[in-house]
Amino acid sequence: MELERFLNINNVKINNIVAKTLRYTLYLLLIIWCLVFSNLINFDKTAVSFCLASCGILLLIPTIFINCFNIEKNYIVYMVIICTSLVSGILCSFLSYYASAIILFPLLIASLYYNRVLVLFTTLINTVLILGSSLLNMYTGLIPNDPLSESVEAAIFYNFIPKELILIFMSFIAYFIVDRNNEMMSDIFISSQQLKISQEEIILSFSNICESKSKSTGEHVRRVSKYMRVLCEASGFDKNYTDMVCNASMMHDIGKLMIPEEILNKPGKLTDEEYAIVKNHVLYGEALLHNTTGEVMEIARTIALQHHERWDGKGYLGMKGEEIAYVSRLMALADVFDALSASRCYKEGWTLAQTYNEISLGSGTQFDPDVVELFKENYKKFVEIFNSIPDVMPVEKEDEQKWVIQSSAKIHADGN
Repeated sequence: MELERFLNINNVKINNIVAKTLRYTLYLLLIIWCLVFSNLINFDKTAVSFCLASCGILLLIPTIFINCFNIEKNYIVYMVIICTSLVSGILCSFLSYYASAIILFPLLIASLYYNRVLVLFTTLINTVLILGSSLLNMYTGLIPNDPLSESVEAAIFYNFIPKELILIFMSFIAYFIVDRNNEMMSDIFISSQQLKISQEEIILSFSNICESKSKSTGEHVRRVSKYMRVLCEASGFDKNYTDMVCNASMMHDIGKLMIPEEILNKPGKLTDEEYAIVKNHVLYGEALLHNTTGEVMEIARTIALQHHERWDGKGYLGMKGEEIAYVSRLMALADVFDALSASRCYKEGWTLAQTYNEISLGSGTQFDPDVVELFKENYKKFVEIFNSIPDVMPVEKEDEQKWVIQSSAKIHADGN
């Protein structure tokens, strides 16, 4: 399924390349039309105008669907092949052997895609069109005394068969090229998936180290990543970008590695000086990620720097409104939701109802109002995530609790 999505994304990119190619082909048709009307080529001007206008319309159809309507459906690929095949058929019908090379144009377009079935489809439809154009050339051809249009036998043996042999030969070559390219794309996809998994594991490990410093567990970053996925999907991000944002979000507090533990884990209220030091973790996070490369790390760098900004400009750095990156506005809400609802060494967690109300009250002040609306619409998903990923007790607390239970049991036994 992931491979299919990967290939579909690649097809969308190829569609744009094909649309650009078809637009340049229109310029070529315009040049031919100018040569005819300048009398450099002695063809019937009315017939040529009809031929070239028909081809121009056919070439524009895929371009309109791809560039104007932004349609990304699979049928666009077949529309491209049908339109280019019809263009080659029309040109062969009017221009006879002058347009022989055009029969390879649809096959060339088909070979851009990583689809073996498409090559076979192109060969089949062009076989029909070559036969039809060979026969139509007897009635619509513009070449004076054209030997290929003298009879049906000439059309078959000297027009259709040579073109068909060339088409079949080139189809075999195109098929094996596409087959090889398809294997290469599969290998690239597998490698990219392995790299993606490794990157996720490294990011999660790094995030866990950061969380463990503040006596928290990795459940915080896991929950926040899940909350971000909900908000990203609700925002209309595609799956690829959503995955990148979710991975990047796990590094939002990476700057806390530079904050002393006695401040991070202080059970009481922080002094103004201590709070100022804690606030610097956004700058430390941006600095730690500053020289990293790749889109995921770029997103992580932005989130690390801006995730404590407020919509009204009263955040750590004083950024406000649209100045704050949209992913950072999503992160601000996701982080606060988990910070309020989860228990920490210095506080008990709020109830989910209290957390919901607090975030709702922060709409337009602490949070982007549009993001708050997305949160409200998807609140049930937040609750499901919170319940599905509970905090795991740190080892020292777990040992302490076991000791208390064992001691209580011993006292109870001795009392009896």
